[in-house]
Amino acid sequence: MKNNLGFVRVAAAVPMLRVADCKQNAQVIKEQIDEAINEGVEIVCFPELSITGYTCADLFFTQQLQRDALDALKDICLYTREKAIIILVGAPLKVDNNLYNCAFVITDGEIIGIVPKVNLPNTGEFYEKRWFTSGRAAMHTSDTEWKSRIPTIELWQGDVPFGPDLLFVTRNYCFGIELCEDLWSPLPPSTQLAIQGAELIFNLSSSNCVTGKHDFRKQMITQQSARVHCGYIYTSSGVGESTTDVVFSGSTYIAENGDLLEMGERFQRQSSMVISELDVERLRTDRQRNTNFTKDQRGGYRKINVAPIEQEYNNTEPIHRAYSRTPFLPEPRDRMAYCDDVLAIQTNGLAKRWEHTHAQTLVLGISGGLDSTLALIVAVLTADRLGYDRKRIVGVTMPGFGTTDRTYYNAINLMEQLGISMHEIPIRDMATQHLQDIGHDIHVHDVTYENAQARVRTLVLMDLANKYNGLVVGTGDLSELALGWATYCGDHMSMYGVNAGIPKTLIRYMVQYVADNMFDQETRTLLLDIIDTPVSPELLPADESGQIAQKTEEQVGPYELHDFFLFYFLRYGFTKQKISYMAQLAFEEDYTLDQINYWLDVFMKRFFRQQFKRSCLPDGPKVVSVSLSPRGDWRMPSDVCEIG
Repeated sequence: MKNNLGFVRVAAAVPMLRVADCKQNAQVIKEQIDEAINEGVEIVCFPELSITGYTCADLFFTQQLQRDALDALKDICLYTREKAIIILVGAPLKVDNNLYNCAFVITDGEIIGIVPKVNLPNTGEFYEKRWFTSGRAAMHTSDTEWKSRIPTIELWQGDVPFGPDLLFVTRNYCFGIELCEDLWSPLPPSTQLAIQGAELIFNLSSSNCVTGKHDFRKQMITQQSARVHCGYIYTSSGVGESTTDVVFSGSTYIAENGDLLEMGERFQRQSSMVISELDVERLRTDRQRNTNFTKDQRGGYRKINVAPIEQEYNNTEPIHRAYSRTPFLPEPRDRMAYCDDVLAIQTNGLAKRWEHTHAQTLVLGISGGLDSTLALIVAVLTADRLGYDRKRIVGVTMPGFGTTDRTYYNAINLMEQLGISMHEIPIRDMATQHLQDIGHDIHVHDVTYENAQARVRTLVLMDLANKYNGLVVGTGDLSELALGWATYCGDHMSMYGVNAGIPKTLIRYMVQYVADNMFDQETRTLLLDIIDTPVSPELLPADESGQIAQKTEEQVGPYELHDFFLFYFLRYGFTKQKISYMAQLAFEEDYTLDQINYWLDVFMKRFFRQQFKRSCLPDGPKVVSVSLSPRGDWRMPSDVCEIG
């Protein structure tokens, strides 16, 4: 792994501690520090009050425990000298006559900052206000800024910055800290920390375990990471805590921008740790687009420069996070809700356009392929939603030079099964006449030969729409638009493109979902055969056995790769180097690095050279998180140079 790709390797650790045994707890923490270093971790976070244990109760008032905690902290500090890691540990700290529940930031033998807990719980079993003072008491506040009343604390090494207003800035990222109850408050400190620039938030916690709390806590952490576009690292006290009245489970979570990357096993009876990489570049991309991060900034936060010993990185180190091969597809558990949403967006978009134009019919070209199949299903569902007769949908099959029996009969049978109006208009004679008119040899199967057929088909659809007071529904998808795999003013053009916001991998997934859930067995069998048909425009003659000879993915590359490239280039603006690295992780079992880089080059070249087709796209609904509409998500000059 290379740090210039924007990854930060972090860990959430749960030491198997002993309540009030600071010396033993320090030893366990040092062992976990070594484990983290061996794993290439840059920052490791330990639970709240991990030096003493959270359940010391009135022992926190004793001078001996307070001194033992400071001795253990000093021991840990010395242990980290010349070690390439940043440590976050929890311990009590007496300042003047107040005791604070603090997080200590340690690197290379020194404490570089101390963050006191702001929001103290006031429940019966965790009445922290009995022992600790809120960090808010150490601050002067106004409407515009926080100002530390106790800016530093004198320790054995000298003065150390103190306060909840601290941000820690390294060469590659910025992080902030909150403690346990802080996250549960109406306005968590992490919200303002993120607005001030913290990209990673560490939460040192001691949250106990009761029925239902685990799922609620997990949701809260992932939601907060999404709300403030941050990486959120959470660790909580384990089973070594006292069980006098409550039980602790050692919950650990690592979340990023709404995604839960890692979650540790609870109730482990030995020290444990979860590790993952947080993608700071991904977070920065979303923050650039969310201009609210430049507003409502309370001033006065102090930035502490952190210069830890840096680790060496290489591409052979294992990475702990996984990347889905299909970033546009939902998790299996979310399939029904996700697919229903897709269809709802498409049908409502088309319904609005159909009603607004007062068109009598919808006109579609039906090829027997995936794209036109989904577009036809959407048209049928739209008619049903509006209470219109399905006969108002005019499906047209237009056999050409490359049409095979398989796709022809699938198109015919599908229209019959769905009960729409049908037209069959062969285009061979029209295309032949047109090629003769422009002086093109019918035996030369070049781009002119192919595009002439696509434009003749569009001419037929447009003229039928005029004849039947209709609206031509486009069938082309998002992946084809990204690659420019469409004939300009041919299948590129329509009056409303229902599939323009859906990538090819999702098209296939949607047809499978419809087959599984919406139609009878005969229609399902037909749809499954369409899914199994190779993707092809069928503009070149079939092979000797009558099978499809022109297979799109053999020419422009696998759509699963292109959709992966498309997602991370459009959604996050990642470099080719980073996309290639992520694709290796996702597709290592199926593609070599050379294959990935070859098709990535193809994607980039086609994406930049074919922008002129996207600059004049028909209207169509945005469905997934990215869109290529020139009026919406993607605006780019048609003659821009390729970057990267």
